Amino acid sequence: MPPCTTEYRVIYSDCDPFDVVYYGRYLDFFERGRTELFRTLGLSYKEIFEGGIALPVTDTRCKYHKSARYDDLLLIESAVGYLKKASIRFEHRIYHKETDTLLAEGYTVHAFVDYDRKIVRVPDEVAVKIADFKESQGLS
Repeated sequence: MPPCTTEYRVIYSDCDPFDVVYYGRYLDFFERGRTELFRTLGLSYKEIFEGGIALPVTDTRCKYHKSARYDDLLLIESAVGYLKKASIRFEHRIYHKETDTLLAEGYTVHAFVDYDRKIVRVPDEVAVKIADFKESQGLS
């Protein structure tokens, strides 16, 4: 699935005392990208949650290549890596917009669970929207 691109300008609270983005903030950037990807698909976390489903993170990885700094403009590319019976993997790449330098890349895997934290199947609406998007992009 092609990526959804989100722009984000690094703010002061993202950084350590040396104006370098704190490593843990990259997972927040991944979340920004995931949220915008869902919007691109015509979905929202809020609607899914209101429908009785949550998507806790079950696995994550982030490989850091270069540091982002205060006031850098970032491009966060997010895509669906896979959709299984009860989980989804989002893949992310973060670039420095002006230099097109890859800063970090990684993924998050999420389980679909109900309010009792029991694993459930991917809601039909989610599977259909992802399939429709892939078809509209000429992907299988």
